[in-house]
Amino acid sequence: MSSLQVGQVLTGEVTGITDFGAFVLLPNKVTGLVHISEVADTYVRDIKDYLQLHQEVKVKVISISDGKVGLSIRRANEKDIDAQKAFEDKLSKFIKESEERQMDLRRKIDNKRGGRGGRRAW
Repeated sequence: MSSLQVGQVLTGEVTGITDFGAFVLLPNKVTGLVHISEVADTYVRDIKDYLQLHQEVKVKVISISDGKVGLSIRRANEKDIDAQKAFEDKLSKFIKESEERQMDLRRKIDNKRGGRGGRRAW
């Protein structure tokens, strides 16, 4: 078990399913538990709706205590979530800057026309 570290992401095989979680055999022949709350980002009523015996799953080691290994499926893709959040942040910034530029251009056009209405009083 010394080769396992908290934060490590591994691929394992579901070897047992209970009402409270699933047991996953890791590549180093250590078995860890994915608690039902760590299976998905949504409420899981029946774990069998999400996992099957012998299914290969990507897991993240979230705890190692007294010889027990805690695993998470939902946290295994945090890098993907972080990448998506970074993309969404960049997109929001781009949209905001774009809207500001459009407003500046409209103001310049309105000023050249003599304000709204576009008619000049001679």
